[in-house]
Amino acid sequence: MRPTICIEGGSLLGALIIIVVLLVLMWLLLIRPQRRKQQEQQDLLSNVQIGDEIVTAGGIYGTVTDVDDSDVTVEIAPGTNVRMAKRAIAGILNDEEEEYEEDEDDGEGDEPEAEGHTEHEETAEEEEGKEPELDRSAAEQRG
Repeated sequence: MRPTICIEGGSLLGALIIIVVLLVLMWLLLIRPQRRKQQEQQDLLSNVQIGDEIVTAGGIYGTVTDVDDSDVTVEIAPGTNVRMAKRAIAGILNDEEEEYEEDEDDGEGDEPEAEGHTEHEETAEEEEGKEPELDRSAAEQRG
């Protein structure tokens, strides 16, 4: 009969395989999408042209009036130009996005308002005609 030999290398190989699989998963789930997003942002910044409607990282909307290597000039209101770093541009708006945003804004005010007043609400005319009411506890304390 042959004596059984215990090989510990099998458990080491299994652990190595698990580590390699975890590293591959981390690369697929974390590093690769991050690189893709960085590349898309670089492409966006390199494609900024005069006349583009943009939104900044701070939420300011405007139109590009001048483009340099590292900064842009944006008109945020008629006659109001702001110089900012190119990397502050969060996105370039196209016509489809602007129409979608306008549709959302129009839909907010479609709900009918309540026409009646509740018991506690009073109009300004009703309040002007009344004498000021004193707090009963304050009147009792004065005595």
